[in-house]
Parts: sequence; C-alpha cells; structure tokens
Amino acid sequence: MTPTRRHLLTGAAAVTALSCLSGPLRAAAPRRRPPNVIVIYADDLGYGDVGCYGATQIETPNIDRLAAEGVRFTQGHCPSATCTPSRYALLTGEYAWRNPNAHILPGDAPALIKPGKDTLPAMLKRAGYVTGLIGKWHMGLGDGDLDWNARIAPGPLEIGFDYGFYFPATLDRVPCVFIENHHVVGLDPDDPIKVSYTEKVGDDPTGLEHPELLRMTWNDGHNGTIVNGVSRIGFMEGGHAARWKDEEMADTLVGKARAFMEENKDKPFFLYFAAPEPHVPRLPAPRFRGATDMGPRGDAIVQLDWEVGEIVNAVKQLGLDDDTLILFSSDNGPVLNDGYDDQSVTRIGNHRPTGFYRGGKYGIYDGGLIVPTIARWPGSIPNGVTSDALIDQVDWFASLAAIAGQALPEHSAVDSFDLSPVLLGRSATGRAYVVEDTSTINAEQMTLQAHGDSILALVVGKWKVVQPHNPVASFHGNAIGSEPAPQLYDLERDPGETVNLAERYPDRVKAMLARLDSILASDRTRPA
Repeated sequence: MTPTRRHLLTGAAAVTALSCLSGPLRAAAPRRRPPNVIVIYADDLGYGDVGCYGATQIETPNIDRLAAEGVRFTQGHCPSATCTPSRYALLTGEYAWRNPNAHILPGDAPALIKPGKDTLPAMLKRAGYVTGLIGKWHMGLGDGDLDWNARIAPGPLEIGFDYGFYFPATLDRVPCVFIENHHVVGLDPDDPIKVSYTEKVGDDPTGLEHPELLRMTWNDGHNGTIVNGVSRIGFMEGGHAARWKDEEMADTLVGKARAFMEENKDKPFFLYFAAPEPHVPRLPAPRFRGATDMGPRGDAIVQLDWEVGEIVNAVKQLGLDDDTLILFSSDNGPVLNDGYDDQSVTRIGNHRPTGFYRGGKYGIYDGGLIVPTIARWPGSIPNGVTSDALIDQVDWFASLAAIAGQALPEHSAVDSFDLSPVLLGRSATGRAYVVEDTSTINAEQMTLQAHGDSILALVVGKWKVVQPHNPVASFHGNAIGSEPAPQLYDLERDPGETVNLAERYPDRVKAMLARLDSILASDRTRPA
C-alpha cells in the first residue's frame, strides 16, 4: 500500500494524543501576569532531524522532552525556505514576499526592519515584557555604510528589543564578532574593523589564496577571510581580539540566556534565542564531537539539543516553569553541503533530515518548509499532544498577542492569525490555507538571482499548487521546485510531492493560482 500523509505522520499515537483536544480541558490556575515567552529558533534544522519527529541516528532527549510535555505539530510551517525571510515574517507577522529586500542578506546589509514598524518584541513590550535577543540576527544593521567601530544602529534595540547579544549575520559570513546592544564586544580601538562583500580588505589570509591554512575545504564562494581556521563569505580586517571561536559559541550564548532570565525573573520576559545550529560551518564544542556517527552536522544537532536542555533547566531553577511558554522551531528545512566539505553528505547514512518530505532549504517543496514545531507550557498545554493543525510561524505574532492580552493595531502583523487555541493544544482547527515561499536571491552569489526572486505556492486542505517559474534544478543538493509550468500535488496521498497532477486537474490549478494571485495582490490577509 502506498503510504499516505496520515499514515506517515504518527499513526495511532497521533490519534490518541489528538483525542485530548476534544475532551474536557483542565482549567489553568489563575495567573498574576502573562507568561514568559521563550522562542528557541534553530537554524537549518529539518523535520526528520530530531527524535520526536522520527530521527534514530541522532539522540535529542531535551527536544523530545519538550514535545512529550507539550504539543508537537506535524504541519508546522516556517514562512520561507530561507533564513532572513522566515525571521522577517516571524518578527513582523508579515509575509516576507511583501518586502522586496527580504532575501538572504550579506553581513553588511542595512537594517531590514525599520524603526517604527511594529514587531513581536515591540508588541510584547507594550504588554509589559522585558525583551531580549540572543544569538543570530541576520536582519541587517544600520542605514548603510555601517561603521563597526562606533555605535551600531538601527538594529534590534530600535525595533523592540531591550537587550541584545548577537552576531550580525550567519556563522559563515563576516564580520565574525558579537554585538552587545550597540557595540562590538571586545573590540580593540587600535584594531578597527572594516568589512566588504565586494573586494578584499586588509592582509588577513583568505581561503582562496591559502587553502593550506583551512580546517575544512570550502566550496561555492566560502573562500573569503579566514577566521578560526575557516574561510567565510566576505572579507574583513581588524577586530582580531573580538573575533569569535566557533567551538565556544554554544556556551557563550547559553550563558547570556541564563543571565538574561536571572536578571528579569521577577517580571514577564520575552527571550528570542536564535540558535546557530546546525548551520555551517559546523564546529561544535569538543565535548560534542563524535556524539553521532554523522560527523559535524549530527554533532551540531546534539549541541543544539544541549542548549535546549540548558534553557529549560534554567527556567526550572528560577521557579518559572509553570509561568513560561516555550516555542521551538527552525527558520527553514535542512541542507547538507552548504559551503564546506564537512562529511555531512558522505556520513549521512540512513538518516533523513527532511523525514518523508522532498527537498530542503532553498526549495519550495515541503522538506524546506515543514519543520519541527513544539509548544510547551506546563499547566496550560496538555502533555503529549500531537496536532495535525496547519500553522505557520507568521501566526506567532497574533497568537502571542492574544496570550499576552494585547489587541493588534490595524497596521500590525497583517498576515498573522490568532491561532492561540491551536498553539496551546486546545484546538485542532488551524489555518484554512498557507502561502509557501522560497527566496531565490542569494545576496552574494548571483547563482539563482538570474531566475527571479521568489517561488510561491499555496496549500489549501490536501492540495498544493506551485506557481510556474524559470527552472532551477537544484541548489546545494536540494531540489528548488521551479518549473516552467504549474505543479499540483495531493499532499494527503503524496506527501513527498512526487506526482504532479496539474495536467489531470487543470480547473483546480486555475482556481488555486487565481486565489494565490489575489492573496499576493492584497495588502493583508488578516482581517482589518
């Protein structure tokens, strides 16, 4: 028998867990304040990369425990199959395709979210929260031609965050430094930083010129300035005392998260913990090396799981467990080879990072867009719920506003729906539809840009239609999903999106594409 989406989800366990949703709810104890909110946002983590979603070659006990103590979504969507667009949608409640600049940004890009635009942290500040960012930013900084040696703004603190300890872009992009609030951490004024994505600056060796200095071989443009034995995208000079060591990053970020929670334990807080794993380059702390048989990528996922455990333990130690809602997910689906030859492909074994889905990061197929999505709030979310409800990270803005008791202004979060009953495991009725997106612009490499800017799809019920697009076969090993003719898939029977039914059902294709065009032409999807 050909497996269907229903068979492949979780079988009888899902049916048993979902029965919780139709039964009587235990009333939560009265609370004196809204819950703390912690968003743990992984980077390039796939649906099949963790144990509670089917992984057997990687042990993730802490993430699995989150699911066992909360609700695990089988249809949790990230807004885009690439990083910056998903983060934009999460923080603004607005689809990234509405902003023409919301693509994969270089490390010296200007601020993507301008001061004055409503954001998730700004909304929670209005509700009385203290707000903090720790980890990856990748949303741009400054207004252009940024001076890294002076006050860095606008940035996270200008759009709603009270505190920030973050790195500007990605692990594989310069500048490889931390910023705390408005200044580079540990910067020696006698060794100023300069960054360029167009030409070499300074005398630091590059991967292109000095491959003998590298700890791992680069590919596809990752041949710029060498930092910590790894060549990155782009060029930087100066800031040598401020440059990070990849192997120390997990401990540094977890330490900052603990300090933020400790300092703000007596007031409601929002912590956006943007974890760097398992994005490239994958250089986990020495104690995690060899934790799996899959090489650095598998070991990096184990490190991510440790970070999750440390954050949960800190919440418990502060006596905040029953007062803290934790949301866990990823910005997009997985990719193996993404710029370095780090054995991620050769040592994959039987592991399937996307589970039974097709594609991955960069692609419009669901392997790049359906990601682990878990919500935990002891006493308010039932234990061990598995939900098939359709939900998107763009909905977290409106949902958290409802939980925090905040009404949304008309101009805010224009694509975000209040799905708080779904997020809290109290309803099985999710979105009626979701728009899927992948940005095909890579800010530094023009490999994909010549083929257009975005590929878009619409999912309604069991049907998914993909807009026609100039063809790009694959990128970094993942199928992109662009075809010159429309694609139509029956996700119930064919969750792997292997059989294009567009020619068989032309009327359905026409109707769904018309609906997608109407959505794209609108100013909003959330009712005013």
